[in-house]
Amino acid sequence: MKPDALKIFFEVIADRIAACGDEVRRVFHGRGRCYEGLEQITADWLGNGVLQIAIFKEDEPEFYTALRDGVSQFCQSDVWRKVGGKTVVVQHRDREGSETETLMGEMPFQINVVENGLSYTLDLGKRQNNGLFLDMRLGRQWVQENAAHKCVLNLFAYTCGFSVAAIDGGADKVVNLDMARSSLSRGRENHQLNQHNLNKVSFLGHELFKSWGKVKKNGPYDLVIIDPPSFQKGSFVLTKDYAKILRRLPELVSEGGDVLACVNAPDVKPSFLEEQMAEFAPQFVFVSRLENPPEFEDIDTDSALKVMHFKRQD
Repeated sequence: MKPDALKIFFEVIADRIAACGDEVRRVFHGRGRCYEGLEQITADWLGNGVLQIAIFKEDEPEFYTALRDGVSQFCQSDVWRKVGGKTVVVQHRDREGSETETLMGEMPFQINVVENGLSYTLDLGKRQNNGLFLDMRLGRQWVQENAAHKCVLNLFAYTCGFSVAAIDGGADKVVNLDMARSSLSRGRENHQLNQHNLNKVSFLGHELFKSWGKVKKNGPYDLVIIDPPSFQKGSFVLTKDYAKILRRLPELVSEGGDVLACVNAPDVKPSFLEEQMAEFAPQFVFVSRLENPPEFEDIDTDSALKVMHFKRQD
């Protein structure tokens, strides 16, 4: 990356951060390749006075020196003062353990953030992903607005962001499935943080492809959300395994039900999901691709997050 380009980095953050208020939000997205020389850096405003910067590729010492100098200057600005800025941390996503260092203030190892009026707990400095994928903000909002009186299945639930949105939106029941029980435990805490009725929420800590019976038993579902990792060693390869899920949808989804199918692999085009659905679950008709949050600008929309809405029409 280019040290001189960091001037633009801080200008964009200064322009966006004031509009965030107390809500968590991406305030710089270099990964979309819209800013030359800044392709491997992002910044998220977490509220609570915390700005988290992430670097995805090791760079020359000059870049880190320029970044530290830029942070120091930014933290003396009126913008930083007005938003109540306290802490700046840098997560080195390219380094083993995603090492996190504090450049300003004191790092909170756990923080409660707000998105679309809902609260979620994030972990800082412990692992690569902190507990909420911010590019899915509008997807969670869509669920929040379309879940009323529905039975919802949340596959690859992670920390249950979609589930929290669904219950807040009036869902009758949500079933969360993820093989990482620790993530589901955090999902339970997220529901409790929002004072949700846990009698409406189920948590299945199982590998999906060995658990179709358990999944089907809780159905049929009016809305199924499929948000898998692109690759998970030993359990999921997107281009090979997505079809295994789609061919099961006719058994799981009620007549007229909805499917929100997601892909976040830059080299997989939106046509992949349309073609796979047409081949393995032709009862489901493509309705629309959801917009991505504007703060996640990308030079190629086909490379960005794909969130595709399908509806069952037998």
